[in-house]
Amino acid sequence: MNVSISGRIEQANGRLRAANVGVAIEQQGNRLYLRATLPPKPNATKNELYQQRISLSSQGIRANPIGIKEAEAEARKVGALLARREFDWQPYLKSKDDPCLTIADWISQFEADYFARKSRTPQTETTWQGDYLKIFNKLPKDVTLSVEVLKETILNTAPDTRTRKRAVMALTALAKFADVEFNFKSLAGSYSPRKVTPRKLPSDRAIATEFNKIPAGDWRWAYGILATYGLRNHELFHLDFSKFPVLLVQDGKTGSRRVYPIYPEWAIQWELENVNLPRCTGKTNSDLGNRVTHAFKRLDISFNPYDLRHAWAVRSLEFGLDVSLAAAQMGHSVQVHTDLYHHWISEEVHQRAFNILLNRPDRPHPPEIFCA
Repeated sequence: MNVSISGRIEQANGRLRAANVGVAIEQQGNRLYLRATLPPKPNATKNELYQQRISLSSQGIRANPIGIKEAEAEARKVGALLARREFDWQPYLKSKDDPCLTIADWISQFEADYFARKSRTPQTETTWQGDYLKIFNKLPKDVTLSVEVLKETILNTAPDTRTRKRAVMALTALAKFADVEFNFKSLAGSYSPRKVTPRKLPSDRAIATEFNKIPAGDWRWAYGILATYGLRNHELFHLDFSKFPVLLVQDGKTGSRRVYPIYPEWAIQWELENVNLPRCTGKTNSDLGNRVTHAFKRLDISFNPYDLRHAWAVRSLEFGLDVSLAAAQMGHSVQVHTDLYHHWISEEVHQRAFNILLNRPDRPHPPEIFCA
């Protein structure tokens, strides 16, 4: 019976797990790597052990049946060295001047450097996968890194899009890391949140009506939290309720922050202080966010979770919340807030906000001028 390369790798990893080696084999393109909890590389800023990859390309080990057998033996060797605290990076490191380095090698080194400078948390893992790895996966892995390959990958993305802008950012960082001199910024295009077609947001009445349609339980509670506090999906799982009805987002895309309920009545009426967190697991914030999106689809909710966040932003204007405070509570800059959300505010919302200002008893009035 023929067994695929991925099947052989899984079999080898099964044997390694059974032997409690603590090292696994991974494949990227035609290359094999070992993954384990390893000491920091030389000159790294970290001091503690953390998950890293070992490139086996310097040993000439490739993703074929013979290579997998050699990789399994190397994994056992590394496992034994780690157990004796005798592991040394030197045999596995390639110099940046090595002309044999492939793009897969550069990505592996870039990742190691990235997490040597940043703690590996759900937040940084989400940034790595979303802003970098998603673009790096578009590159051919078994060729040398060159301006031509990077430029072609950028040009294969649609112009004036968020993906193009992200590709330029990620591949410029990779080129700089590899000492490849070229400025890709001219290829970034003119993508801006202002140019995104405004979506039709649900009204507050529609949001409240949808809440009452959801069966009582964890996902009804989760919906209520997102609607009342305008959170990102994954931030559901990083909340402190000690100051309820004000919530503290403890860990998210932009760190910790306070968020106030708009409407506060929803927080009380929907009994959101009775925490009923959905039983979700995920290695990264992106994984957790996807669980929320899938739950909305499964429950046949007529809009997506981020519509609730956008609706909170628009509602904050009607409440008269200062834009800098609204931006801080949403966890982004004032520039992002004005570029994105004010672009989506309808004429009706502007009119309602203006009417509220006009009806304020303490609003300024024009000077009275009496004619002689």
